[in-house]
Amino acid sequence: MTPKLYIFNGSPPARTVLITAKAVGLNVEAHVFTTNQELKSPEFLKLNPQHTVPTLDDDGKIIWDSHAIMIYLVTKYSKDRSLYPEDPFTRAVIHQKQHFDSGLAFPAFIRIVMPILFEKAKTIPQSSIDEVVTVYDFLETFLEGKNWVAGDFLTLADLSLLPTITTLDCLVAIDEKYLNIKGWIRRCSTLSWYHANKKGLDEFRNRINNLLA
Repeated sequence: MTPKLYIFNGSPPARTVLITAKAVGLNVEAHVFTTNQELKSPEFLKLNPQHTVPTLDDDGKIIWDSHAIMIYLVTKYSKDRSLYPEDPFTRAVIHQKQHFDSGLAFPAFIRIVMPILFEKAKTIPQSSIDEVVTVYDFLETFLEGKNWVAGDFLTLADLSLLPTITTLDCLVAIDEKYLNIKGWIRRCSTLSWYHANKKGLDEFRNRINNLLA
C-alpha cells in the first residue's frame, strides 16, 4: 500500500518529507488540505489528535512531525544509509541540526508568515527580520569549511533545513555575504529530489508576494 501523506502545499515541513521520500525513491500519495478547518475533521483527528501536518499514514502506522517522519522513511525504505548513518556521533549532529530547524529557524518563519496569512500584515517587523538574520548567521557558521550541514556528505540535516531556509529567503532575502549558505543551496538544487522542494517553494513565493503587494 502506498503511504499517504497529509500536507499543506508550500509548507516547509511538508516539503521536507516530500524531498526525503524522493531521495529514498519512495512514492507517496499526497492528500492536500486547503483550510485549517479540515485539520479538525473527525476523520483526521482520529489519525492525529494534535491535528498537525505533515502526517504520514503508512498502512495504518500514523506518524506526525516532519523530522520523525523523515527518520522513519529513511530507516524503513532506504537501502543507502548515508542520509542517516548508524554512527552515533553523526546521528547526534543530525538531530542537533533538526532541533535547530524546529527550535529556531522554523519558529522565525512562523512569526513572520502567520500575521501575513491571517492578519493581513503588509510589512515584516525589524525584530522578526533580525531573528531570521540570526538564523542565517548560525547556518553560515555551521557550513564553514563544509559542503553539507552535518559534515562531509548529504544527510537528513540538509533535507530538514533546506525547505525552511529557502522559504525564509522569500521573506528575508539571504544576503550575498552568506557565501556558504548560497553555495549549499546551489549544491542542493542540483540533486534529483530538489524539484519536490522547488514546486512548493514557488507556490509559497507567489502567494506571499500577492499578499504583500
